[in-house]
Amino acid sequence: MTSDKDHIASCACGQLSVTAMGEPDMVSACNCLDCQKRTGSVFGVAAYYPRERMVSIEGTSKTFSRGSDAGRDLTMHFCPDCGTTVYWDLEMRPSHVGVAVGCFSDPEFFAPARAVWTQRQHHWVMFPGDLPTFPKSAE
Repeated sequence: MTSDKDHIASCACGQLSVTAMGEPDMVSACNCLDCQKRTGSVFGVAAYYPRERMVSIEGTSKTFSRGSDAGRDLTMHFCPDCGTTVYWDLEMRPSHVGVAVGCFSDPEFFAPARAVWTQRQHHWVMFPGDLPTFPKSAE
């Protein structure tokens, strides 16, 4: 994958999108209960980009703020039309923006470098054996 190209993530209806430049600083698979609820799946995968590499945010978003299993606040930005959470701001990483990897709609997108909150992982979920895993947050 070319690390200097722009990557566009968008909601299901296309109204809300973000464009991020290059390779994210981190891609993480999170098994926490909050990510399970955010995605409606058994884990979420997030790409974390430095704010200065967020090229554009287009469309209208609504926000929802909540605490995390790590005790820090997150503010989710989701499409008011289709409900897709596209990106979020994190108290834990104020210089970064989290972007839902599924919103990139790119099967060649960067793979997770780690899996976190594996103490909440569903027993039938399997990550590659060489992927570092953490029972809680890896910070």
